[in-house]
Amino acid sequence: MWICGAGVASIAIGDNALWWAVSAGIAGFGMALLYPNLGAAVADITPPAWRGSAIGIYRFWRDLGYGIGALGLGLAAHLAGALEAAFWFVGLSMFISGALLYFWGEETHPRLNPEHSAFRENEAEKSAK
Repeated sequence: MWICGAGVASIAIGDNALWWAVSAGIAGFGMALLYPNLGAAVADITPPAWRGSAIGIYRFWRDLGYGIGALGLGLAAHLAGALEAAFWFVGLSMFISGALLYFWGEETHPRLNPEHSAFRENEAEKSAK
C-alpha cells in the first residue's frame, strides 16, 4: 500500500510527462502487489461457512468506495482549488491505511503465527456443528 501511495503522491510533485509516467508505473506496481491480497486477506480470516458472504460484503464496500472516493476527490480538489490536492489526499490516505494495517493487522500464516492457526481450527469446528 505504501508503494502505491508513494506513486500516487509523487504524481502531484511532477511537472512533465516522463515524471508522471514513472509515478504512474510506481503506483501501478504498488497496486499490482496490493490488490490481489485484499480479497485473499478477507478469505483468509473468514471461517469457510461464511466466506462467500464475507467476500460479497468486501466487494460491496470496495465498489462503493470507488463511487464515494471519486466524489470525495473532486470535492478535495475543488475546496483546495488545485487538482494536486486529490493526489496528496489519496497518497496520505494510503500511507495512513498501511500504517494502521502494520500496527493493528494480524499475521494469519500458520507458520508465522501458530496461535492464529489454532483459532481458525476452533472456528471451523464450531461452524461445522
